[in-house]
Amino acid sequence: MVCLGRCWKTMESAMCVLHRTDDHGDTCPTPVGWPDVDSVSPAGSHVLPANPFLAIRDEAVHEYGVSRETESPLDRPSGVSVGGPHAGDVPQPRPGGFGRPSAYEYGAPMPHQGASATTSAASPGGPMASSGGPAASSAGMPVAPSSGVPVQSTEHVSRETPAAVEDDPPLAMEALRAVQILNPSGEIIMPRPDHPRVICVANQKGGVGKTTTTVNLAVALALHGNRVLVVDLDPQGNASTGLNVPHHAGVPDVYDCLIDNVPLAEVAQPVEGIPNLFCVPATIDLAGAEIELVSVVARESRLARAIASHPEKFDYVFIDCPPSLGLLTVNALCAAQEVLIPIQCEYYALEGLNQLINNINLVRQHLNPTLDVSTILLTMYDRRTRLADAVEQDVRNHFGTKVLNAVIPRNVRVSEAPSYGQSVMTYDPGSRGATSYFEAALELAVRGVNTGGTA
Repeated sequence: MVCLGRCWKTMESAMCVLHRTDDHGDTCPTPVGWPDVDSVSPAGSHVLPANPFLAIRDEAVHEYGVSRETESPLDRPSGVSVGGPHAGDVPQPRPGGFGRPSAYEYGAPMPHQGASATTSAASPGGPMASSGGPAASSAGMPVAPSSGVPVQSTEHVSRETPAAVEDDPPLAMEALRAVQILNPSGEIIMPRPDHPRVICVANQKGGVGKTTTTVNLAVALALHGNRVLVVDLDPQGNASTGLNVPHHAGVPDVYDCLIDNVPLAEVAQPVEGIPNLFCVPATIDLAGAEIELVSVVARESRLARAIASHPEKFDYVFIDCPPSLGLLTVNALCAAQEVLIPIQCEYYALEGLNQLINNINLVRQHLNPTLDVSTILLTMYDRRTRLADAVEQDVRNHFGTKVLNAVIPRNVRVSEAPSYGQSVMTYDPGSRGATSYFEAALELAVRGVNTGGTA
């Protein structure tokens, strides 16, 4: 009986190995492909699986290295190359599939499909030479490891892909951009318009970058010799937060100007650390202005009269609008000469654009004949997606030269800056977000001067 009991326990343990169970008690097959822990000998040698396909796969992994998606360059020892022609290179994308590294650099032009390739089998070291890459032709054409056919690229190269590698180190280039953006010496001056430009930043869709665009364009222009006023017309007060201007309850704000006719000069506050930049804050009281303005005489032109009566003349007045088409936005459209529309590079941002254009046309016909949609700025551009390129192409085809050449990419520094009460221009002046907004501000200033004050 003892012998039978031991045999039964042995068979039961073997069945548990062959038929493992999950958390619900269902039987699941034993994983195969990689050697199990029990199959490793004390000396550390792995037992290869019996499946010939898996054996080829394992051999390819050891020969070509781990895929770039599963390995961090920081985890690799220095001087070790994975699938690259030179030691220490960062592995490049592999359009050929698993186990087929590519010898061309990302973004480089590919050879023509009909070109002939001579493999380097006759060269010393065979087709897989000591460089760690696949067989290549004498002209440097990438070829497949087995067939000798040139590898064709099917990847979509973004418009933001750099055309050439800069000679200077990245840190030196970032420091140079930071000095240019911060302009501590004041030598870099953006063109100043011959008359004040009142620009309304509007879009009925929320989250497209209206406040971020307003704050960063204003800071960029103020750092380079322009006198700028920011009017926060959004009850959320995000522009006031981004400029580190107090906007708690009890602080004089734009609500007092619209409802109680308080002069704008008594409400505007200088922005700390940024010369020539002033901000009219918005508090939670502004949320009730939509209802209170209904019964006020000349309700659509209250903000226009407040800006016109300001004793000091500014080069730029930016009005940050709420994400709606109510009376606050109508006040901004009546007070402005130009409309700047930030458009997120996604489909939903295009869907409500038609209604915004119709409202602008109504205001132009009945209230403000000089109003013009002068500038379109593409924001949150993600170069990894084809959708961003498609949206950009549609916007440029429809609006033409009104679209700025500068495109604002997705950048985490832009999102981090408001939490420190700063714009990205001062938070991280060497980042891609700061550089893009600097280029947009410069282009906006140059266009305004070339066209007589209107971009």
